[in-house]
Amino acid sequence: DTVTVGNLTLEVIHCPGHTPGHVIFFNRERKFAIVGDVLFKGSIGRTDFPMSDHQSLIDAITKKLWPLGDEVTFIPGHGPTSTFGQERRSNPFVGDAALA
Repeated sequence: DTVTVGNLTLEVIHCPGHTPGHVIFFNRERKFAIVGDVLFKGSIGRTDFPMSDHQSLIDAITKKLWPLGDEVTFIPGHGPTSTFGQERRSNPFVGDAALA
């Protein structure tokens, strides 16, 4: 699925875990994603809410976000932006070293 805002088209990607129906918005052409509370610079979204699921969140990040490319800049729900590549290198929850 996609949504269009002005002349910008965003892919809608289901990324459950933080909440069951959470989605992110991805612009392939400009290589940026709006991820909400799925991923943060140096952290991940909370999973202590009713119907949240920690493993689903980890799977969504590693199986749906990481394949989009290390060069993708993401905008989290709050806090500073980062790139998927930077988080793969340094994030203590979903970085490559943390999951090895």
